[in-house]
Amino acid sequence: MAETVSEKKVIVSSEPSPFSEKIAERKTIVYETRIDPTVIKVTAERLKTQLFARFGFMKPRPEEIRLVSIDKHYVPYMVLSGRYVIDYYRKCIYKVKVDRKVLEIILLNHRFKPSQPSDPYEQDHNMIQLVGEERLMNDIKASLLLNRYGEEVPPNSLPSAPSERNYKKILKEYGVKEITQDEDLKIIRSKIFNRPKDVSRVIKELLEISERAIIYTPRFRVRYKNLRTGEEKTIEFDGVTAERIHDTRSPAHFLEKLA
Repeated sequence: MAETVSEKKVIVSSEPSPFSEKIAERKTIVYETRIDPTVIKVTAERLKTQLFARFGFMKPRPEEIRLVSIDKHYVPYMVLSGRYVIDYYRKCIYKVKVDRKVLEIILLNHRFKPSQPSDPYEQDHNMIQLVGEERLMNDIKASLLLNRYGEEVPPNSLPSAPSERNYKKILKEYGVKEITQDEDLKIIRSKIFNRPKDVSRVIKELLEISERAIIYTPRFRVRYKNLRTGEEKTIEFDGVTAERIHDTRSPAHFLEKLA
């Protein structure tokens, strides 16, 4: 006997999705180097004995410390601004106290029969439960300045400088590993995209990233060697301001945090 196969119609909803996303194009900015390497070398020479100081005061003689190298590199900062809005309903239950003598209540053409509360301290009255929905709106905004490790930093930690015209050439020349197109989006989403757990239905939901910029700023890393002990240490300077940078963690740590 042949088996009869019935065709099932596929129903496709014509209603638009309540979720929308607006993502701005990302800008890449490479700061010009404003400090000559000679200035960096002179500044580092004044500090080199401090690098090898023991107990904070036992410093080697200057002639024991030799310059090994001065290397220029670039570190990234991320500038991000975004907004997450959700207009939604959540289910709710309202408990209403009524007189114990009441047998039935009619509200909005619905009949309710009161019941005794389970709490022994509320036995002096009966109760009805009204099941419904509540409408709420969350509007979350954020403007972030993040360092190469994905950590928020104060605005004054990033100096201002003119930008290089041919930034792609600079990044290639110094072998800069650029931040991929989705890494900054992952961070801003984790900061602002927070859909409530009690959503029953959504009226409107919007994720808008209005500003995206990666700023690469120049740094000089100066390496010294203690001739007496063979120990090597580095000191880092900002290529725009010549200020000493005390955080010398590896840039690879930034990519590990984003993974």
